[in-house]
Amino acid sequence: MELYGYWRSSASYRARIALNYKQLDYNYIPVHLLQDGGQQHQQAYRQLNPNGLVPTLVDGQVILHQSLAIIEYLDEKYPTPSLLPGAPRQRGAIRAIALDFASELQPLINLRVQQYLKQELQVTDAQKQAWLDHWFQQSFTALEKNLEEVSGTYCVGDEFSLADVCLVPQVFSAERFGIDLASYPLLQKIYKGLLELPWVAAAHPTQQPDAEA
Repeated sequence: MELYGYWRSSASYRARIALNYKQLDYNYIPVHLLQDGGQQHQQAYRQLNPNGLVPTLVDGQVILHQSLAIIEYLDEKYPTPSLLPGAPRQRGAIRAIALDFASELQPLINLRVQQYLKQELQVTDAQKQAWLDHWFQQSFTALEKNLEEVSGTYCVGDEFSLADVCLVPQVFSAERFGIDLASYPLLQKIYKGLLELPWVAAAHPTQQPDAEA
């Protein structure tokens, strides 16, 4: 298997955690999102992923984009250990939290949105920061309440799941953008515990071959 990704990409981070959790060997191929005008826009990469986004997974003849699709593909092909454990109600809660991050928050704060804000709308740095603060705080405030209802050791109960896979990269991004996390003690507690897991630690952006200082 090959995973095309970028060290600091939240979606690539998710895919790496899932691959590590399932102990799957893969070749990591960096795609620099800023160099050369963004390598994700180059023709060779666009042939793999017409959206020009990361990650892309290549597994033989299978080529997949979108991190959640990649992760569910891996979970179906390699079902043990499962990233959607438990009864239907538990799996529903897992999927809901995963989508809160991957479909609601992350698309609003990702690189191409920030580039559009700066380059096309010409917002100031302070206005861009206000945009990030707003969407992170809205998302994390709701998440903290959800975690009060469903969390245990992990986001949903006491089993590692897709919800945890999605939480880690978004909290990492929040820290990188200077978001105040003081109002989210449960979120912070779960996050700190997740960082100690070996498959999460190995997926950390700073541990990737394309990591930059």
